[in-house]
Amino acid sequence: MIIQNFDDLATTDKKKDCLEILESGFQAANPENIIPKFVTPNEIKINGKSFNLEEYSNIYSVAFGKAGDTMTRALNAIIPIKSGIIVIPKGSKSVIKGKKFQIFNSRHPKPDTTSVKAAKEVMKFVQNKRSDELIIFLVSGGGSSLLAMPDDITLDDKVHVTNVLLKSGATIQEFNCIRKHLSKIKGGKLVENMKCHGVSLVMSDVEGDDLSSIASGTTYMDDTTYADALGIIDKYKIRWKMPDEVLRLLENRMNQKKDETPKRSKIENYVIANNDDCLKAMKTKAEEIGYTVNIMHVFGDIKEVVTKILDEISTSEKTCIIFGGEPTVKVLGKGMGGRNQELVLRLLKNTQKLQKMVIASAGTDGIDGNSVFAGAITENVKIDLDTMKEFLKNSDSGRFFQKQKGNIITHATHTNLMDIGVILK
Repeated sequence: MIIQNFDDLATTDKKKDCLEILESGFQAANPENIIPKFVTPNEIKINGKSFNLEEYSNIYSVAFGKAGDTMTRALNAIIPIKSGIIVIPKGSKSVIKGKKFQIFNSRHPKPDTTSVKAAKEVMKFVQNKRSDELIIFLVSGGGSSLLAMPDDITLDDKVHVTNVLLKSGATIQEFNCIRKHLSKIKGGKLVENMKCHGVSLVMSDVEGDDLSSIASGTTYMDDTTYADALGIIDKYKIRWKMPDEVLRLLENRMNQKKDETPKRSKIENYVIANNDDCLKAMKTKAEEIGYTVNIMHVFGDIKEVVTKILDEISTSEKTCIIFGGEPTVKVLGKGMGGRNQELVLRLLKNTQKLQKMVIASAGTDGIDGNSVFAGAITENVKIDLDTMKEFLKNSDSGRFFQKQKGNIITHATHTNLMDIGVILK
């Protein structure tokens, strides 16, 4: 069971149903249930293309992202990997041990000195392999901050930029456009001068499975430019918050038209799992229990997402809305919580006059914002409106649900396929 406080939260039949549907979504995001669909001891078969593994003298793996260790364990159980590197977030204890794999725990969502050390080791590892060898890259969300190689700026500057962008309301694509243009490793730069063969298996945590955005397209390519990066800074009116060195670098490179990110991919990159895999598993589970299901994708500003979800709530009995994606939240206060808990709180606030329902949302990575919770579950019980508004004003949805005993606990799940949510009537 991935939801660790399942029994504590399942206080009614409806809540139990809701948690079972969520649990099936979490299970679908587990790499142990994903990698074997594409990898056998002799080949990797995906999208009609086959990689014959017997052609290579040695096979290595390089994994980075929140699912780095679980993806490696699943792969290593099928193929004898000679050696590899795993880079996962701090506080996430690797599920794989042994001398074969060098393991780094770097910081997320802001890079640290370990992120830099890991990036240098990965770069060295990749460039030292021979032409008859193969590296299987295992990429998942979170990779952007876990590998950091700042380009002519300091790590402190990079962290400062990350801080500003996290609070700006920028989309993940916009965020990563800037990160790629301040990095020596992202946007395909990692594999640019590689001599060996490579293939990248990717678990998507971004809308539309945009390979150039997942982990900042480290093994892929990048079609954005320095001009785009500056345009995003101006769009969110954050130029005054940016270090001078960062603005100077972006402007100089834009004017000189040099050191652009690679515009073609050197190796094949394949998305092997995305948020839809979770939603399909949840739909199957909900229908099994007897619900009529409606599936939604939720992206964009959280207030618009709330409106979109409210429009879909049916008056019929035994209905289930399953939603997935990643709303954008602008952090307003110094509270504790994340976009899932905030989404549940906003829905609770807006369903006070509606019939009884259960509302839940959680991050498949198990960590929602700056909290230790994955998300929250609640019934639309009557709560004082001003109280809810106050918690929202302080970006403090985590503490609100602590008081309600509605926080979902999974701890780090060692995977990442965005957020999943359920509304049951």
